[in-house]
Amino acid sequence: MTEIPPLRDIPFVTADGKEATLGGFGDKAFLIVNVASKCGLAPQYEQLEELQRQYGDRGLQVIGFPCNQFMGQEPGSMEEILDYCAVNWGITFPIMDKVRVNGSSAAPLYKALKKSPNAERAKGPVMWNFEKFLVTRDGELHRFRPQTKPNEPEVISAIESALA
Repeated sequence: MTEIPPLRDIPFVTADGKEATLGGFGDKAFLIVNVASKCGLAPQYEQLEELQRQYGDRGLQVIGFPCNQFMGQEPGSMEEILDYCAVNWGITFPIMDKVRVNGSSAAPLYKALKKSPNAERAKGPVMWNFEKFLVTRDGELHRFRPQTKPNEPEVISAIESALA
C-alpha cells in the first residue's frame, strides 16, 4: 500500500495549469470545497466568499475545486467557470482546475480528504457538490456534507477553533 503524503504536500493543478500544494499557501487553515456552477447549491458560493472575507486575514483560505462528476453540473471550460464565479458571486478565493472527487481517477488530494469522517463519523465518497473539508493548520480534518451551509454554526465553530 502506498503511503499518502501529508495533506499540505499533495499536488494539485491550478486553473492556469500550474502545479500547487496547500503548503504553497503558507501556514493557513483551508476550507476545500468541490464546486459546480449549475448545481442548486451554487448559492453557497456567496457564503464561501463571506467566510473568505471575514476570516482570510486571520488565516483561513477557501479553495474551490470545480467538479463535473455529479449530473454534469460543471460542464464549462475553466474560463467559463472563472467568469461565472467572478460575475455571479464576486469570488476572490482561488478556484483550481477541474477534478474528479470519487472513483479510481479521483484527484490525490480528494483521495486523502475522503479518509476524514463527517460529523456522523461517516467516511468515504463525496456525496455531492459543495462538500466541505476544513483542514486545520496542524492537519486535523473536519468534514461537512453538501447540505451544511458554509455559515452554519458547526462550520463557523470549527473555523473559529482552527484559527484560535
